[in-house]
Amino acid sequence: MVLQFVYSHEDFLTHVHRPGDTTAQKPAPFDTVLRDGWTDIMDRGLFRYPLNDLQTRVLPGSHGYVAQLNIQRGVERRKPQEILSIRQEFNDKQFNFNKINPEEIICEMTKSAEPGKMLVLVNISPLEFGHCLFVPDPLQRSPQVLTKFAVKVGIESVFLSSDPGFRVGFNSLGAFASVNHLHLHGYYLNHELALESAAIEPLRPENGFYRLRNLHAAFVFYTEATSVEHVSENIRRVTDFLVTRNIAHNLFLTRGCAACDGKPSGTESSSRGGVRIFVWPRKSCFGAKEESAFNVALCELAGHLPFKNRTDFDGATEESVTEVISKYLLPEDEFVSLQQQLVEHLSKS
Repeated sequence: MVLQFVYSHEDFLTHVHRPGDTTAQKPAPFDTVLRDGWTDIMDRGLFRYPLNDLQTRVLPGSHGYVAQLNIQRGVERRKPQEILSIRQEFNDKQFNFNKINPEEIICEMTKSAEPGKMLVLVNISPLEFGHCLFVPDPLQRSPQVLTKFAVKVGIESVFLSSDPGFRVGFNSLGAFASVNHLHLHGYYLNHELALESAAIEPLRPENGFYRLRNLHAAFVFYTEATSVEHVSENIRRVTDFLVTRNIAHNLFLTRGCAACDGKPSGTESSSRGGVRIFVWPRKSCFGAKEESAFNVALCELAGHLPFKNRTDFDGATEESVTEVISKYLLPEDEFVSLQQQLVEHLSKS
């Protein structure tokens, strides 16, 4: 029997702070279900490898890259599917989440009085503690293209957590997605990332739409708990726009500061009352990815660097990582042109 986790808007937490900025917060019911379920499944030996304490270091520099060594993920994980198109159709003959061991399921999430269900299962090749997958009703056999429901529950799961280190992300096809079956990733990372408080400039603030001023060129949405529905719809409009134009993309959802022109200070710098959603349009990468390589997907763009071999981990510098990441992003002129198109697109009711 699958555990049912039912939540409502009243369960959203709007006063979350970075660790060390306030007294420790009790785990929310969502965190308890996720952490306990994940740990129990690992203890029962269902993962491809045990996740021990990962060797971690923060690279010197303004970006604050968090590098981690996870060799087993590169060796033991399931071979990724060969991706040939951003709009590739779902193929029931390939691996999909209807073929998993039912014991890998943590729970089924539903929101009171709303349709739709989200299956939460462990990623048996984890990159960090609590690494799970959010799969909208897998029997719908949806390809790896975002829907409003997937975006909305992804944002809501961040609001349900009392841990500011809980993150959610999405890789489109052509942006290093490994399985063509709609899913998002969720995991805990006990390190602050620069993009949580980096300056963002308004593009269409009435749509919650901004641009990351520094770091890697990205579009940013910001939402408080009261505007999740509205912002989710606008994110879907942007990702649909990208899909129809065959532009690969990665998303990263994290607790973050409200929109500001410069880095906040004082209590503002520790407050994480809202959620920032980063959207990186990027160059497409097709075929099967090399698992031991430094593949630039949602984590790497966000500043969390999972390395799968010691040579890359030991030799990484902020300069070398930034150089690699920049090769996967759109040139500045293409990004600016896309920005103008998206502002116009969102301005249409």
